[in-house]
Amino acid sequence: MRLADNQLIELFIDLLGVDNVVLFDRLSPSLHHRIVSSLTPDSLAPACVLYPQTIAQLSGAMALAYEHRLRVLPCGHATKLDWGGLVSRADLVISTSKLNRVIEHCVGDLTVTVESGVKYQDLQVVLAKAGQFLAIDPPYSAKSSIGGLLATGSAGSLRHRYNSVRDMCLGIEFVRADGKLVKAGGRVVKNVAGYDLMKLLTGSYGTLGIASSITFRLYPLPEYTQVVVVTGTAEAIAQAQQKISSSVLTPTACDLLSATAIADLGLGKEIGLVLQFASLKASVIEQCDRIAVLAKELNLEVQILGEAQEFWELLEILFWQDELRNIAQEQVQVVCKLGVLPSASVSFLLECEHIFKLQSYYLQIHAGSGLGVLRVEDGQDLATLSEQVAKLRSIAESHSGFLTILEAPHELKFKANVWGYTGNANDVMNKIRQQFDERGLLSPDRMFS
Repeated sequence: MRLADNQLIELFIDLLGVDNVVLFDRLSPSLHHRIVSSLTPDSLAPACVLYPQTIAQLSGAMALAYEHRLRVLPCGHATKLDWGGLVSRADLVISTSKLNRVIEHCVGDLTVTVESGVKYQDLQVVLAKAGQFLAIDPPYSAKSSIGGLLATGSAGSLRHRYNSVRDMCLGIEFVRADGKLVKAGGRVVKNVAGYDLMKLLTGSYGTLGIASSITFRLYPLPEYTQVVVVTGTAEAIAQAQQKISSSVLTPTACDLLSATAIADLGLGKEIGLVLQFASLKASVIEQCDRIAVLAKELNLEVQILGEAQEFWELLEILFWQDELRNIAQEQVQVVCKLGVLPSASVSFLLECEHIFKLQSYYLQIHAGSGLGVLRVEDGQDLATLSEQVAKLRSIAESHSGFLTILEAPHELKFKANVWGYTGNANDVMNKIRQQFDERGLLSPDRMFS
């Protein structure tokens, strides 16, 4: 029998202290809304949110939850807590936001080990003092936790040069559903010890374990960075994208942006290709000059932007809006993660223009990987929007791709196939989950909703 809420709360106060157990009805409106949006509509609200301050406390809290068969919704700073599938039940929420120490920064080895609650932006400030950086640029970068970044596998435009979160992660320590600590990988770049559990937990959305500490590889900060934007017709942009991909140019980012995004950034009225070069100053200037020559050949407009960081910050605001998201917003807003063959990215963009011609939408596709983000804003017609997303998913699948719903109204997520997966791997995924969490306590049913 499940503990009564007051018994459950007393149990965890004894373990963590009264200041680290917050009742659900006393949460901030933003966190309260984010948790509710993560659960199915028929789910009871969790009793409280736990804030362990040490890895030992995290392990102890999870062991107690296991003993009493309490279902747990893990989170960091909750910026992406409502992404993906809905959780069928959560008796309590465990936040790693107070696990925020930089454990070890090996400057000479270009590695860093941090607790999972460290904020991405805070870590970059620490690393910059040593002339290094973590080559990942996730959404909601101001408050995104390192653990949340790993759990959702959310990398941005830098993936073009530095690959994915999985490629950055060298080692991990995580807490299993029974409260036991597990370590995999190591703290050096050339490491082959043990099973590669880092890749398995990356993108698992808190269903296999709760990351307590993570080791990443780092890169030196570049001497000089420049952003170039070329705009023009779809045909010319497609040619430019193809020529760049087969050239000796080495952009650290190469993104295709819809005309709506380009227009709202004040960079023109046609679709655009955004390239970032980061290296020695002479190399960056030479590569920008080559882009200018290529653009002239294809009759494309070229703009070289002075402040690279400012551009990426504006782009993040455009696609992800205010991270707190107005709870009382009148418009229906949907954010999807998608993937298509890079060669089909321009044609996919044109399909979007046709489908969403009467709505406000923004599309970004990373040219190297074919991964992208789609943001659509509508009135209050959920049925129409659901049909449009389903149609676009079908188009993505026809290009050997996928479409996953990240952020959407509760009702739409509850009725739609969030992940869009209809393959035959669900049985294997379920068996893996049972090996890690036989009682189904961590984010139950999230990967299958």
